[in-house]
Amino acid sequence: MDLPDFRPAPNQGGDPGLYEIENRALDPRGLVLDAMRRAAPWAGRTLLDLGCGSGFWLPGYAAEASETIGVEPDPRLVPLAAARDPRARVLAGSAEHLPLPDASVDVVHARFAYFFGAGAEAGLAEVTRVLRPGGALVVVDNDWRAGEFADLLNALPHATAHEHGSHTDTWWAERGAERTEVMSDWRFDSRTDFESVLRLEFPGHADTWLTTHPDALGLTYGYLLFTVRR
Repeated sequence: MDLPDFRPAPNQGGDPGLYEIENRALDPRGLVLDAMRRAAPWAGRTLLDLGCGSGFWLPGYAAEASETIGVEPDPRLVPLAAARDPRARVLAGSAEHLPLPDASVDVVHARFAYFFGAGAEAGLAEVTRVLRPGGALVVVDNDWRAGEFADLLNALPHATAHEHGSHTDTWWAERGAERTEVMSDWRFDSRTDFESVLRLEFPGHADTWLTTHPDALGLTYGYLLFTVRR
């Protein structure tokens, strides 16, 4: 499938093995997953993991859903996802180009895979096309205004919590989305893993943060969930 809109992710696409460690450190208490489940339960339903990457979340979804589908645009990650769990079907595609029939899924997850906002209307329209009536899209995004991870985001060049937070909120509110805040964290098994992942995500200024937090094995992390119902 030709995906002219595809732009490879610098983190997972650049180092899938290290990103696997990052995924294991995410949300150790399962607070985000619980919020996703409350927003749109997938037990006994057809779930699409949009931008599934190497398929880290597919086994958990497949344990509950009647059918689990992963869609991923990066050709380097598709075979990794396909080998993750035989209960999940993995397809090449993107938010703007979903290789699925109309009204064929009940729940769509987009977890840090497609950053909806101005210019992303085509992706939202395509997701709406494949959702069944009564279905829902749940997008997991970063909260730029809460947690230590937000501090790192706001240290990026030209980044401001007000700009990113308010514009994202407005975009979703205009589309009738429900907004849910979740405060969670990253927790790593070793300092080496934590340092490696932080440098992967913030190559320009991770060392400054690490120097001022010499004993940290993680950080606080605020998430936002946006849920759009069909």
